Amino acid sequence: MTHSDPLLAGTDISVRADGKTLLDSVSVSVSANEIVTIIGPNGGGKTTLLKALLGLLPIASGTVKRKKKLNLGYVPQKLVIDRTLPLTVKRLMQLTGRYSHDQIIAALGETGVAHKINDNIHSLSGGEMQRVLLARAIIRKPELMVLDEPVQGVDYLGEIALYQLIETIRNKYNCGILLVSHDLHMVMRASNRVICLNTHVCCSGQPTVVEQSPDYQRLFGTRGLQTMAPYGHRHGHFHDVDQEESAPLAAAAGGEPHSCTADHHHHEDHEGHHHAR
Repeated sequence: MTHSDPLLAGTDISVRADGKTLLDSVSVSVSANEIVTIIGPNGGGKTTLLKALLGLLPIASGTVKRKKKLNLGYVPQKLVIDRTLPLTVKRLMQLTGRYSHDQIIAALGETGVAHKINDNIHSLSGGEMQRVLLARAIIRKPELMVLDEPVQGVDYLGEIALYQLIETIRNKYNCGILLVSHDLHMVMRASNRVICLNTHVCCSGQPTVVEQSPDYQRLFGTRGLQTMAPYGHRHGHFHDVDQEESAPLAAAAGGEPHSCTADHHHHEDHEGHHHAR
């Protein structure tokens, strides 16, 4: 893995809309076989950053460079599908490319949902749907996967399984992974680098460095650090986290004062919805 030759790199990216600064001079890069995780409060610009890097939003300043002919898999934060549309898992997998039955079965098998191929997508659980969306991304054999909160709507044990799956995908395909997450109690385990974003980059680096950063501690609080502490160890398994510890952490991520961001203006992400037709 050579960080000097990243798959995707944004330098000093700023995004503005309606006179508001959504991103202020943010830099990020992702290389092969690397998991880079973006964390931060709601409205901190995480989804805006992904969209800017992917060319889905115009940038006011800065540069974005992608590897030539980059093969990319993308799982958006929201995939809104009309519930009256009779759409099977197999048909969903075919919306973005001509894939054979065997290719679809293989991709779904990698994420553990091959048996759901003929099911209506509206009958899937939250975890099953996220596994289908991951399969939809990896069927392209991507060099880079961009995942915007890929475990949303999934229970705690499901989150653990999905994070393990994401790590397995990285190892199998040697792909880079750019991941947005609110799950601070798990996010540190597999990440090579963590970027704490609240319109600007509050802190970044290896997980053990970020969790010691004063800016990070001010942003998420000591309870967040206590919850995340077990994940700082480089074990090959997950440690359980008490749900009572997770609650204040989620509250901190959702809207407590963010003292690391003095003199910066913060606004909600322009998330948008992605529709499958």
